[in-house]
This record gives sequence, C-alpha cells and structure tokens, in this order.
Amino acid sequence: MLNRKWTLMRPDTKVHQIMVSEGQIEHQGGPFGNILFSNNPHPFLSERMMEKNHNQTSFYVVRDDLLHPLVNGNKARKLDGLFPLVQDHSVINLLWLNPVNYMQFTVSCTERGLKSHLLLRGEQPEILTGYNQISTLYGNVTYVPRSLYTKREEMLTRHAHLIAGNCGSVLLLNDLFESSFTNNSSGEPNSPQMDGHRGSYATKKVVIVNEGAGDAVGLLGVIGLVQYLSQSHLLGKEQACKIVVDAGTGTTAVGLVLAAICLGLPWEVTAVMLADTIDGYKRLEERLISQFCGFPVFSLSDQVLVRARGGIVCWVNRRHPRKFGNALKGEVEACLQVAQQTSVLVDPMYTLAAWELAIKLSQEEADGGAKVVMVHTGGTLGMFGLAQRYKSFFQMLNNGPA
Repeated sequence: MLNRKWTLMRPDTKVHQIMVSEGQIEHQGGPFGNILFSNNPHPFLSERMMEKNHNQTSFYVVRDDLLHPLVNGNKARKLDGLFPLVQDHSVINLLWLNPVNYMQFTVSCTERGLKSHLLLRGEQPEILTGYNQISTLYGNVTYVPRSLYTKREEMLTRHAHLIAGNCGSVLLLNDLFESSFTNNSSGEPNSPQMDGHRGSYATKKVVIVNEGAGDAVGLLGVIGLVQYLSQSHLLGKEQACKIVVDAGTGTTAVGLVLAAICLGLPWEVTAVMLADTIDGYKRLEERLISQFCGFPVFSLSDQVLVRARGGIVCWVNRRHPRKFGNALKGEVEACLQVAQQTSVLVDPMYTLAAWELAIKLSQEEADGGAKVVMVHTGGTLGMFGLAQRYKSFFQMLNNGPA
C-alpha cells in the first residue's frame, strides 16, 4: 500500500509536548480560565512516554502545520499520494471544488507543474485579498452563481469536459488509484517537480478532486504519517494514545483510524465536527471505508470491515457548536494566549476546537492513562479572512503583546 512514489520527500514531522498548568487567581478571567501553557519542543518520546507523571498534565502536538509555509498540513498529507498518481497518468489538469482551503491546492499544483482549476461559490470580490488573491495568482479560478452551485456533481462534470475539450478526457481519481496497484513504479525516486509543458500537445486529461481531497487516495498520506509516528523512537506501537483532530470533511480522521487498525496500534481517534452533522460524517466514513476495502491489495480489509460496522471514528461536537466558518467572542484571545505561551498558532475555525478537546482529555488522563496527541492540521492562514469578517474581535491585537 505504501510502497509507492510520494510528493513529500520524507513523512517526517515534529512532535511537541504542551504542558498544562494552573496559574494564579489573577489569570482566572482569561479565555481558558486559570490554565496556562508551555511548550517542550524536544520531549521524551518512545518508552519514556509510558512513565506516569502525576505532577504534570500535558498533551502532545503533531506539528503538521509546519510542513509547508502556505499548504495546510492535512492538505499536504492528503495530496501526498495523489500528485505522483496523476503525474504517472500524464494528467496536468486538476479540477477542485472546495469552499475553503482552495489556495493550498493551487499552490501545490503549481509547485509540481500541474494546472489547477477552481470552482468557487458566489460572486468575485471587487478587490481580491487573502485566499482569493493567492489562488488567482497560482491557478485558474471560476466563480459560480450560487443557484448553479447546488448541483455540484453536474456542475463539476460539465466544467471538467469544458476544460478537456472535444479531444480530451475526464478521469476518475479512484480508477487511477486502482490501476496504480497493477502498474506500480514505486522503484523510482520521488519526483515532486515535473515538466509543466509535458502533454501540451497530447490528449488533455482532467481529474476531478473531491472536496477536501475526500477520496480513498487521500487516505494514503495520512496512513504514511501514522506509520512514521508509530516508530519505536516516536509514539511507538505499545503506548495507548487518544488522537485528536479537527474535522472539516473528516477524511484525515478516517485515515488516522484506518492506519491505526491496519498497523495494530492501541489508538483511539476523536474528531471534532466542524462542518457537517454526525450523520454526514458517518456517511463519509462509510464511503471512504468502502472505497478503501474495495481494493483487494489491502489484506486487512476484513478486519477493517468488522470494526467499521459500529463506526471507527469517535465524532464529537466542539465545545461551542456554531455554523461552520463562524467565530465566537473570546476565541481570538484564546488563540493569542496559545500563540504567546507556546509559539503554536491555532485558529478559531479549525484547530482551536481540537486544542480545547486535547486539554479536556489530557486532564481526564492525568493519572497515567492514555497519552493525548493532537494532530495539528494547519488552517491558520484562514485568520486573515476571519479578521476581515470579525474586525471587532481582532481590535485587541492593536494594543500590542499582552
């Protein structure tokens, strides 16, 4: 499964330990009450993690947010196995439909000589800023009226055939994935950069990428991350861990728990629901597992199916549920405290929810139970868009450091 070419040269990532302590009474008015944080960037891992420490509550953070200056950690992982796959099939046009995180897709495509095509809902802003600006600089952006956006599959297919032209073709990502098991060129070295002009005069091929890279191929990079973390000098294979992740589409969460099952790890995965209902996330979980187990190369498929009957991801609501994309009063202050005390940047839309859950679980496991590990998926560039929308929430930053 993992014996293939990858986009990332190495699956490595940093693991930090966040120490959680109670401050003095004067701190009780803060966003986390009287809780204070500190960051140990070089923690004891491996067997030392299993030692009980009754004097200090802590959790670990997998710093996938540091993988790329512009591309979110979870997007880098989910695209890790995708780009070599489409390049091996001489595809240079990728069509993406995603209301958020679209900038990371365009940047990643351009870095590898691929052409990205984005369909964004709504009207083009008069002045392009933030994600819209960078996406337009790197890719081909089309703004679609909201009335047409409701019929997503029809809209995507029509636009894909428009890009392909009369002599081109539209390919299904999972068909390419399946063929990779019979035509695997894994012996070749990783080659993230390709000739952007390759195939200019050949038949134009277009691949549609689902929202959040929510296809089975998007699980590969996440599985590779888990295999890396399960090495004996990191989290290992014996230590019980409670893995926490924020869930946009939910693909990363499903990939984490599938990898844990396949590798026989004593891990539980809890995903904080941000953008859908629990029924929606369970449908996604069932679809990805069905796709994953549909490939006969996976010898553990029966085991996965047995465990999947009752659901393999623990889906939970965030501490303060709200409509996706909204921020609440006090959350910018919470992000400010985390950044200034730990140098870890979290954001109100995504990763703050996982941080809050990691605190709660680490306090529950303080007596030496499972270790709590938060996978930092990135997403912090979205702070720029939030600042434009919630100006009053960000006014306090004008006062300088606290």
